[in-house]
Amino acid sequence: MTSKPRIAVVIGSTRAARFADQPAQWITKQAQARGDMEVEVLDLRDHPLPFFDEIASNRWMPSQNPEAVRWQQELSRFDGFIFVVAEYNHSITGVLKNALDQAYNEWNYKPFTAIGYGGTGAARAVEHLRLIGVELQMVSTRSAVHVGGGDFMAVHPMFGKKPFESIEGSIAQSAKQALDELAWWLKATMAARPTAA
Repeated sequence: MTSKPRIAVVIGSTRAARFADQPAQWITKQAQARGDMEVEVLDLRDHPLPFFDEIASNRWMPSQNPEAVRWQQELSRFDGFIFVVAEYNHSITGVLKNALDQAYNEWNYKPFTAIGYGGTGAARAVEHLRLIGVELQMVSTRSAVHVGGGDFMAVHPMFGKKPFESIEGSIAQSAKQALDELAWWLKATMAARPTAA
């Protein structure tokens, strides 16, 4: 019997006042409710990575920094990822980019999707994440969840202050689509990964 795929929900912001916890908790519940994947939150606050300063990527030589090595070991436990994405100046957060850069082999041949939030639902940041993922030999789902505009303002604690569940009508279908695609890619990549170079 094959075990369920292991998915990490990577919280890509570490600010004290971050909004990320709400979408992270919501998408974790959506993924867990499916029953076809094991889901765990991976919070970058728990991984105080230095700015990338290795001689080279661990694609070419082992990393020396103990936190980088611990991060790589943590990533290696997972078969796929859901990134919780804030948009900073049309891109992902610096801390998420640094976390992506601190590993290479551990991302390879693994699928990911995203839930983004902000004025435009982090659409530009999610697109940037996909470009980075390609270079890391990852597979992106076509669909993602975008919490933007009025929905974002309604649930943000500085504005509407509504419960995150109040916008499910707007985002539940895109979440299902993104998770369906993630599940499909998990099957494909997990079957192919043992033979990948």
